[in-house]
Amino acid sequence: MLFNSLDFLVFFPTVAALYFLLPYRLRWVLLLIASYTFYMFWRVDYAIILVISTLIDYVCSRMMDRYAESERAKRKPWLWLSLLSNLGILFTFKYYNFFNEAAADLARLLDVPYAAPAFELLLPMGISFYTFQTMSYTIDVYYGRIKAEKHLGIFALFVTFFPQLVAGPIERAGNLLGQLKEKHDFNYQNAANGLKLMAWGLFKKIVIADRLAVMVNHVYNNPTDYEGIPLIIGTVFFAFQIYCDFSGYSDIAIGAAQVMGFRLMENFRRPYFSKSIREFWARWHISLSTWFRDYLYIPLGGNRVVKWRWYYNLFIVFLVSGIWHGANWTFVVWGALHGFYLVFAELTKRRRNAAVDALGLAGRPQTYKVAQIGTTFALVCLAWVFFRANTIGDAWYITTHLFSGLAETAQAIVTNEDGARGNLLYLGQSREIFTIGLLAILVLMLVELAQRSGSLRLAISSYPFPVRVAAYNILIASILLFGSFSESEFIYFQF
Repeated sequence: MLFNSLDFLVFFPTVAALYFLLPYRLRWVLLLIASYTFYMFWRVDYAIILVISTLIDYVCSRMMDRYAESERAKRKPWLWLSLLSNLGILFTFKYYNFFNEAAADLARLLDVPYAAPAFELLLPMGISFYTFQTMSYTIDVYYGRIKAEKHLGIFALFVTFFPQLVAGPIERAGNLLGQLKEKHDFNYQNAANGLKLMAWGLFKKIVIADRLAVMVNHVYNNPTDYEGIPLIIGTVFFAFQIYCDFSGYSDIAIGAAQVMGFRLMENFRRPYFSKSIREFWARWHISLSTWFRDYLYIPLGGNRVVKWRWYYNLFIVFLVSGIWHGANWTFVVWGALHGFYLVFAELTKRRRNAAVDALGLAGRPQTYKVAQIGTTFALVCLAWVFFRANTIGDAWYITTHLFSGLAETAQAIVTNEDGARGNLLYLGQSREIFTIGLLAILVLMLVELAQRSGSLRLAISSYPFPVRVAAYNILIASILLFGSFSESEFIYFQF
């Protein structure tokens, strides 16, 4: 079920109302049924994978819990059973065909016979998210950080909790599992704040992301038809499309949980105001970034190793992050680029500091800050080219033609000969749609600037009643007037 669908408009208020009306002891049953129903709106038979994954992790964690924390040798086989089972399911559905094709290409290159068949499998929605969530649970049980959950129903709800099931935030058992057992009474402030966040998430998704998506697709589905300005606009628009698509989903998920009294972790913190790539990853998809930090980067040794190994650890983590996002070489290159950015930043840190001093930027902090934010955004956009492009060939064409023919495309836009402006500037849309997209991005950035000093929702709550009503009426009217109601899927569902 999509958050931006009429089905959810009926589903969520019904579930939330029943949640508070039912006796406490039955609420987990309601949420579990609701979560499976939410998932099966997409496809009924794939709910079996959720059941299998839940049962394997439940049994393995309970078996690990039978042994003391010091008896890790006895716990280890159950940990491996859980990890291999989860990764095996993930590999089969998401990566088998990718690696099979790569092996076939290599065999052809070496002139070696290779005949492994390809599978025709539909990727289960959200499989990477709930797989990582359950993997962190069993790893935490193995190391004794948490006790295994004895209640199968509560554990199943932890795996499938519908607000964050298909696109996160990837929750930790330490945060969510305990909340699923707590009694949450209706709280007006929680409900009001949750609904406000859901409305803002919906604005991001259907006013910004879905509007920009049409223009981005116009360019990225036929990149060789363009050079220069339309490629730059398309790439910048994609940066905001994917941000609003994914952070919009997170806002709706966090808001929906908050209405019912649950606290999900923050997933985005104004990432396009980052002053470095390192800071960007502390603000972007926080639940995944911290997952990789805790379950891959630190076990590899983190930065407590010799320098070359530290650089290796950084690069490998981002390479794996790229593969996590998708079984395509474009995602691999995207992850590798971010790994390269981080390693390069460490290698050149001293020289860059010397350049800052030489240019006198240290004495002009605001100018320096703007330069840092601009540079970081440009690097992130360059990497987004590979994330969005349909093939490596398309990505290469776009990156090598971003600044080609700038004068020619600018002249064509100015003269508007043969209606060139609609194709090269408005990216196949009308001037009005293009303007709505630009204004929506401006609103987003102004809101995020205001959020630097704290929650805008809390700030608005302190205003007089008429001002509050006006503010939220404007938000709702904007969604109704300028939104794209095509019920398009969220980009991260495919991961």
